[in-house]
Amino acid sequence: MSDVDAGVDVSTKPRLILVVEDEAVIRDFICEILNDEGLQTEHAENADVALEYLNQHSDEVCLLLTDIYMPGSMNGAELANLSAGRWPEIPVMITSGHETPQSSGVTNPVVFLRKPWSIGQLIDSVNLAMVQNVPG
Repeated sequence: MSDVDAGVDVSTKPRLILVVEDEAVIRDFICEILNDEGLQTEHAENADVALEYLNQHSDEVCLLLTDIYMPGSMNGAELANLSAGRWPEIPVMITSGHETPQSSGVTNPVVFLRKPWSIGQLIDSVNLAMVQNVPG
């Protein structure tokens, strides 16, 4: 389902997705797929870098897409919880091959995509996550 199908005003809605993934190949692949779909991406190799970015640019972000396991002072589940508390207007999508949001301690609603995923599953999940957080 596209934003147009869901009645989302794409002209005013931020279109930048913050991709948080410690594995460079996966991170670059996700960004390439999303860029091909007309979405802007910014990437971070861990939750600490992502938090710095959100502190400065949260008004530009339409989706936080994060892995769970990564190096740094917090993991993706902790980042998802922190983000939901500070920026509830930014939906969260989690992707992991090891844990689920529930088993990792995520306390807020998220869209979950289990690794390995297909390109179509990634795009569908991103669209679902962005549409689910639309007011009204």
